[in-house]
Order: sequence, then structure tokens, then C-alpha cells
Amino acid sequence: MNIYIKPKKKANLRNKNVILIKDVADVVAKGDEAKKIEKIKLQSLSVKEKTANYLVSVTDIIKKINSAYPNATVNNVGESDTWVHCVYREKQEKPLFLWLRVAIISIILFIGASTAIMSFHTDGQIPKIFERFYLMFYGVEKTNPAIITIPYSIGLAAGIILFYNHFFGKKITDDPTPIEVEIETYEEDVTKTMIDLMENRNDS
Repeated sequence: MNIYIKPKKKANLRNKNVILIKDVADVVAKGDEAKKIEKIKLQSLSVKEKTANYLVSVTDIIKKINSAYPNATVNNVGESDTWVHCVYREKQEKPLFLWLRVAIISIILFIGASTAIMSFHTDGQIPKIFERFYLMFYGVEKTNPAIITIPYSIGLAAGIILFYNHFFGKKITDDPTPIEVEIETYEEDVTKTMIDLMENRNDS
């Protein structure tokens, strides 16, 4: 019998005392054997802290399956190691404190973004460029010509909305936003680093 397993990069578990194969990998096998394999226990967990991290190797999964199915051929089509993050007691945050934190972060981001835009405009001498455009097209010198600065400001806001793909909390298209891409990249780097750290810890 051929058994195919696809281990995940990271598995999040809540209030569990054991790690089953289905927690860390997808299983494909003939008939109802896949469900039986998914229920095989990989490791018992000792609850001591609020959170705990474990490393499950694909070799651990293969050994457990071979113990139950000696004549089966196990094929790995996924990751070689899985980071298992277990949460036993979640930190309860008060709604008032949460909203206050969101408000403070929003104010800091708004001030930072405004400062960055103004600094860019100052370095690029955007106001002088607009004045020269106005002189070229209308033949008259004018400070801060509204006919150029107002459409530019509207276009800048529209460009930011399109770039971040959000408007009043709703996505404009189904494409991932730059923030989502960065978060995904960050999570992949954290997962890889955690796996490397746990591997080095096990080796030492």
C-alpha cells in the first residue's frame, strides 16, 4: 500500500495533550486507511507553560506509520520538519486596552506617513516643480497653484488606496496587499528560524 503524507511548515494547536498525525500533515491513502493513519499519536505533550514549541520531523511520522503498517510505502510530498506551536492559556485582553492600543498605533502611523510624504516633497522640490508647470502652461508665475496641487493630492490618495488595496476596511480586489505579502514573508522567516533553532537545540 502506498501512503502519501504532506507535512505542514507550522501547526497551531490549542489545549491539546497529544500531537496526532492529522495535526501536522495531510494524509492520502487507499479507502478509509487515511482516517486511521491521521489518528496515530506522534507525541504526548506536557503542559507546563502558557505556550510550548515542538519540532516534528518527517522521519518521526514515517516511523509511526511504519510501526502500524509495516508493509506500506510512505511517500513524503511536503516539508521535512514541522514547527508545532501549542497554546494552553491565552492572554485575555481588555477591550478598552485593545482599542486604546489600536488608536495609539494609528496616530503614530498617520504622523509617520505624513512626515515621510512631506519630507519626500521637500527633497524633490515638488512645490517648485508645480510652479514651473503652471508657468509653462499659463505663462504666469503663481505660488502653490491649486489647479495642479489639488488633483495631485487627490491622485496621491487614490494611488495609496489602490496600492494597499483597501478602502474603509474592505478589499478592492482579491489580490494580496503589500502588507499581506510582507506578513506572509515574515511568518515564513520566523518559521524557518524557529525550526533551525530547535534543530540546533536537539543536536546539542
